[in-house]
Amino acid sequence: MAAVTANGKTEIKKDFTRVQRDIEASQKIHRESMSYAQGVIRTLKQNKVAMLSLIFIVFLILVAIFGPILFPDYQKQDLLHTLQKPSKEHLLGTDELGRDVLTRLIRGTRISLFIGFAAETINLVVGILYGGIAGFLGGKVDNAMMRIIDVVMSVPQTLVMILMLTVLKRGMGTLILSLTITGWVGLARLVRGQILALRENEYAVAAKVLGAGKREILFHHLLPNTIGPIIVNYTMSIPGAIGAEAGMSYLGLGISVPEASWGNMLQFGASQFPATLWLFFAPAVLFALSMLAFNLLGDGLRDALDPRMRR
Repeated sequence: MAAVTANGKTEIKKDFTRVQRDIEASQKIHRESMSYAQGVIRTLKQNKVAMLSLIFIVFLILVAIFGPILFPDYQKQDLLHTLQKPSKEHLLGTDELGRDVLTRLIRGTRISLFIGFAAETINLVVGILYGGIAGFLGGKVDNAMMRIIDVVMSVPQTLVMILMLTVLKRGMGTLILSLTITGWVGLARLVRGQILALRENEYAVAAKVLGAGKREILFHHLLPNTIGPIIVNYTMSIPGAIGAEAGMSYLGLGISVPEASWGNMLQFGASQFPATLWLFFAPAVLFALSMLAFNLLGDGLRDALDPRMRR
């Protein structure tokens, strides 16, 4: 009887092990059957730092969109309450004209983010088209287009920005234009390299054999397969554009008062430092956190979009 019981336990243990093995195999098959987009989202969700950065960036975007609507009086002056410390009435204090620092910071968030996203979106479109065409056509056309890029890259972007902001009327339009004159070349070189590596792949050759035109092969087969590096480059370029705007405004060449931006708020806060610490502290912290969030999100997207980094 004892022998039968022992044999029964052994069989049960074997059955349990077999069931566990089947469950693990089915889970593995399910993971392998996930689409590329599902795999990217799953990997990104597992990266807590990248998700926190994404939440913070979405929060900034919502503040930029709705904040100035809810708090429109960013230029309202109160000369009887200038340079006041943070209080219940003014959570981040007031500036030299009695304007609420929090309201101006919200307005500055809209201006700085708009410049960053607008400039890099233009660079994105130009870089994809220019680099894609150069890499796909190749030969003499590619060589000529790359020489143009070499010439553009030889001109420092900071010099271009200072020159344009000195000659032309200062404002958002001039800032965005100055950021896009040379800002697209990095992405164009990236896209060209990706296209050169992909154009001889089996699916591109098969599409050509089946009669697909050059435009269809480029836009329907090659460029979609470069989307990963493009998204990462776009995400990590936005803080550079925001930082360039802040730098020019800090030097007095960018957004001018009474309009608000992170740059001119930092400039005035630094001129009063350390007597009025809150004037410098608020825009400096927000600027630093936004730069960090964009870069951490870019790192997370790079890992999520690369199949070799998936777990």
